[in-house]
Amino acid sequence: MPHFLIDKNEIINSEFIELVENENLFHLTKVLRVKKGEKIKFIDSDKNLFFCEVVDVLKNFLKAKIIKKEFSQRFLKFNLCLIQSILAPDAQNLLIANAVQTGVQEIYPVISDNVSVSRKTLNDKVNKWNKIAQENFKQCERADMPVVCEISNLKDVLNNFKKENILIFAEKYENKTLNNCLLDIDLKEKIAVVVGPEGGFSQDEFEYFIKQEYKLISLGNLIYKAPNAVVAGISNIVSRIDNV
Repeated sequence: MPHFLIDKNEIINSEFIELVENENLFHLTKVLRVKKGEKIKFIDSDKNLFFCEVVDVLKNFLKAKIIKKEFSQRFLKFNLCLIQSILAPDAQNLLIANAVQTGVQEIYPVISDNVSVSRKTLNDKVNKWNKIAQENFKQCERADMPVVCEISNLKDVLNNFKKENILIFAEKYENKTLNNCLLDIDLKEKIAVVVGPEGGFSQDEFEYFIKQEYKLISLGNLIYKAPNAVVAGISNIVSRIDNV
């Protein structure tokens, strides 16, 4: 069963967790239909994981007894961010889910030259994307809640990161291997992984990347759709950093 993020004020005397008329209560009672005696898990913002047993369920209230508490290890020990050109709706939703499941902490949806969706259609999409992120946070039992940031411009977001910590996956103009790119990464600072839209980055964008001396890396000889490129790219980065 997935775990549920709770506020600390929902922890009562370190013995019980009580939910009153909130989204977690709705999910547990209306979707999962938990009953008295069932086991459920909660997690707080300090990554404390609570193993609980339901002792009372009403229409607008749930009470669970804390059986065991432990510190969750289900998070990356570095802050991995994803800068991604916005995709068509289904692909975008899949990309968000894949990013959360592979450990990304912050997702920056950006407008780049070859983005095919109209900005006019993106109103309120960030809220929807954050809900997708939250659902995947529950399902893969992550200890840290990821966040989808407001839509921005590609170059503006890149300027917020240290140059040596920017890794751009490019289908051409590769100038470094991933192993070499990671040699001068500062793990105390945010790491930005950058992926393009369905049509790839434009020639002007590639020229800008080269002028700024950003690290351009390849995923190999295969061509991936953007949501799958996120899985392939981030998995490679995480496995290499974890072995450093």
